[in-house]
Amino acid sequence: MQLETNLTGAEVHRGQIWKRFKKQRVLHLFVGLGMIFLVIFSYTPMFGILMAFKDYSISDGIKGIFTSDWVGLRYFDEFIHDYQFGKIVRNTLVLSFLKVIFAFPAPIVLAILLNEVKSMPFKRFVQTISYLPHFISWVVVVGVSYAFLSADMGLVNKALLQAGFIDQPLNILTSPNYFWGLAVGSAVWKEMGWWTIIFLAAITGINPSLYEAAEIDGAGRLARIRHITLPGMKGTIVVVLVLTIGSILGGGLVGSNFEQAYLLGNSINNPTSEIVQTYAFKVGLSDGRFSYASAIDLIQSAISVILIFSSNFIAKRVSGSSLF
Repeated sequence: MQLETNLTGAEVHRGQIWKRFKKQRVLHLFVGLGMIFLVIFSYTPMFGILMAFKDYSISDGIKGIFTSDWVGLRYFDEFIHDYQFGKIVRNTLVLSFLKVIFAFPAPIVLAILLNEVKSMPFKRFVQTISYLPHFISWVVVVGVSYAFLSADMGLVNKALLQAGFIDQPLNILTSPNYFWGLAVGSAVWKEMGWWTIIFLAAITGINPSLYEAAEIDGAGRLARIRHITLPGMKGTIVVVLVLTIGSILGGGLVGSNFEQAYLLGNSINNPTSEIVQTYAFKVGLSDGRFSYASAIDLIQSAISVILIFSSNFIAKRVSGSSLF
């Protein structure tokens, strides 16, 4: 009798689950499509990691990924002893850390400033103008950069020459000395407004009565920002920071290290524009060394995984907030 009761209860429970599933079938459809996308485009290609440890040739096709001869860590050792290794790693790290230093605080500051603006029309106008560049591709951004910064007919050089600030045009697009500043500045301009939306949402979640109480107690605007706004944003800031550090080698918060280095890089500014991603891309496609390129990318991915777990652990210990 007890067994029948249990079975009946289990059947009722399954019936409730099925009823809830049918009620939420549209949501499950969207989740299912997302999972299929991840499996096809994110997890299935991970079989290609095997190429980093094998003597793979493109003529062997997909089957060659599994049938090629093992070479162990040969390509990892080759990359570490490559004569360009020091330059490539230095450029990647410097460009990535510069983006963290300048790009990470920028949307936080902009979000706080917009929150203090009382005029809603002006606030909406600034928001729209600031996040529109996010939807522009890097190809277009580089084209605009050439129109403004070209030494021959760039608007910036023409204006500086006419104003008498310089005697000859600045080679901003070709000089190695300007590449890091150009890359960081264009990345901040392109993505700052987009990430501001995230931080504005965090500020919106702060109880307005806290500001009212602080104002009654005599707290000024800076004091309210320091003691109410920033602590209210702490959780969001920590999560975004962890994600930024985890993807720091790819550009962090503003991403696009590869696009910028590939599109803005040339043979003249190569000493500062050549990074791990562009080097792997060139040796992989141009030279057909897919195993060598896979080994380079695998090193970068392994470092990124270590960084994201380490930053999450430190953030949890220091601030009590974390991504997972």
